[in-house]
Amino acid sequence: MGPRERYLDDGPDTFGDTELLALVLGTGAGGRSVAQIAESLLRRYDGLAGVARADPKAIADEVGIGPARAARVHAGLVLGRRALRDPARPTPIEGPQHAWQVLGSGLTGLGHEELHVLLLDRRRRPIARRALTRGSDSVTVVDPRQVYRVAIELGAAAVVLAHNHPSGDATPSRQDRDVTRRMAEAGRVLGVTLLDHLVIGDGRYVSLAEEGCLPLWEGRDPVAHC
Repeated sequence: MGPRERYLDDGPDTFGDTELLALVLGTGAGGRSVAQIAESLLRRYDGLAGVARADPKAIADEVGIGPARAARVHAGLVLGRRALRDPARPTPIEGPQHAWQVLGSGLTGLGHEELHVLLLDRRRRPIARRALTRGSDSVTVVDPRQVYRVAIELGAAAVVLAHNHPSGDATPSRQDRDVTRRMAEAGRVLGVTLLDHLVIGDGRYVSLAEEGCLPLWEGRDPVAHC
């Protein structure tokens, strides 16, 4: 039984990362088997998360891949990320953990910084999600007008911000805390509540509401040390 048939019969859970990547690549080339190409690519980028962060042009330089296969691999990883990040069900967002489950997948494993916003109605049900800014490997510029213009256009009553740290370390910076306070003040003026600002790293997040920069989701006041 070939890998395609085994995938259809047994499912993806029986495949390791090398086997799944080999299935996407299809066949060997450049004197190497498809398994050798997949294994080399994973080793070069230190695993699947590294491949997801890589520039597709750099992937194309791997022996046996080339532009067409690099585009196929990269597009598959992007599709998976998009499928997970979209809030498909209009159930209320109940807290930072729930918000991270919705927002985190689209911001994990990126080699640059992005700011996303989740727009909520008065019952905290998702209206939409938007990617607002894309920055360098260390910083992205945050403008309150970008956030609240979209919120007002869509009639959102509250928003949750999230941005990633490409380093994988989710520890909020002083700038993250300053931006959060500035965004909360702008939201109060416009009547749109900033519920939280999540800083997302590899497999974890930090909620700036839980850190004390914003009122907690239950409505208690923030502490003064933020």
